[in-house]
Amino acid sequence: MPPLISIVGKSESGKTTLIEKLIPVLKRRGLRIGVVKHAHHGFDMDREGKDSYRHRIAGADTVMVASPGQVAMVKRFDSERLSDLVPFFNDMDLLIAEGFKRDKAPKIEIFRPERHQAPACLEDENLLAMVCDARLDISVPQFSTGDIDAIAAFILDRFLPDR
Repeated sequence: MPPLISIVGKSESGKTTLIEKLIPVLKRRGLRIGVVKHAHHGFDMDREGKDSYRHRIAGADTVMVASPGQVAMVKRFDSERLSDLVPFFNDMDLLIAEGFKRDKAPKIEIFRPERHQAPACLEDENLLAMVCDARLDISVPQFSTGDIDAIAAFILDRFLPDR
């Protein structure tokens, strides 16, 4: 199973943007990166009227659409816990989760004091680092939002020291 790091933070803190910037830096190191996004309000990737939607509505537990160079799968699954999702990424070198702040996974939190009063995970024993442009009095390493290379190096040193 690949190592897992969860990028967490309150709504609109910049989680997606941070991951979007980290991926190319990590890819340049030759890593295969998987990403799992927590959608606590639900989601639907299928569109009504498409064959895959019709198959799923008919009762299929897993529907996959394949084309040259990519596949997409929708699978009925009773868990949204990271530990249950990691096996889907066994061919990856690193799994980045977006969200899952209540899970017990190692976390890097992005915090924007101009949007929120306090970070979400300061008391979480799994918090490894904080990304914030304001200086915080914290016991974990802190990075600025623009220091993507240093954040990537921190992740690599912690989870893939041979890369």
